[in-house]
Amino acid sequence: MDLLPESLSVLDAAILVFTSFFTSLLTAAAGIGGGVTLLAVMAQIVPAVAIVPIHGVVQLGSNIGRASLMRGDINWKLLLYFLGGSLIGALVGGQVVVSLPVAYLQLILAVFILYATWGPKPGAAVSSEKGVAVGGAISTLLTMFVGATGPFVAAILKPLGLGRMGQVATMSACMVVQHCLKVLVFGLLGFSFSAYLPLVGLMIVIGFLGTIVGRRLLKKVSEDSFKLGLNIILTLLAVRLLWSGGTLLLSGG
Repeated sequence: MDLLPESLSVLDAAILVFTSFFTSLLTAAAGIGGGVTLLAVMAQIVPAVAIVPIHGVVQLGSNIGRASLMRGDINWKLLLYFLGGSLIGALVGGQVVVSLPVAYLQLILAVFILYATWGPKPGAAVSSEKGVAVGGAISTLLTMFVGATGPFVAAILKPLGLGRMGQVATMSACMVVQHCLKVLVFGLLGFSFSAYLPLVGLMIVIGFLGTIVGRRLLKKVSEDSFKLGLNIILTLLAVRLLWSGGTLLLSGG
């Protein structure tokens, strides 16, 4: 078996491996941003048909490592609610994965993130286990189309007061659930992962090293600094989604 797909050069692979390290460090230290950044880089290198499923496998491995390191800070009750919603989202997503315009999904996602970040804090009915379950369903459905919905999940968990360690740990566990279901759905739809397995394996291993470094940085950051940084990163990612969705819409994509 070849170590790389025919469409990728050694330089392409090196860029992807380095990006995996950096983005894992970013997510572990800041709580968000790594998945979207990795997706943006992959979009310049990986064939379009393989971007979302391969990104899902890499992120699955990365989040398993991060959740394992931080398992003591995971809110398991919230995770179970997220799992329940995600199962519904995956079932629906598997049926309509190719039928909705990406531009509209990106715009809706961006508006939600901005509102959740800067809008009034949700009441108990929204900022609750049921809200997490609904968020799990919606985000798992969306991830079939836009690839990286980490900002959406982060925005759902943000009002729950989990603290910086709990936020990163619980979000990582939620993303394990989401990416696992996504990879399963794409496998059932017929996508072949075999050509990418050596590269994906290396990206996951190097990404785990980035997670270790990022976790050490997270422990040194104050709660206030973490919240401010998370708000800023979420806002920048939402603006990027607005730009991307608006550009697609105007171009008729």
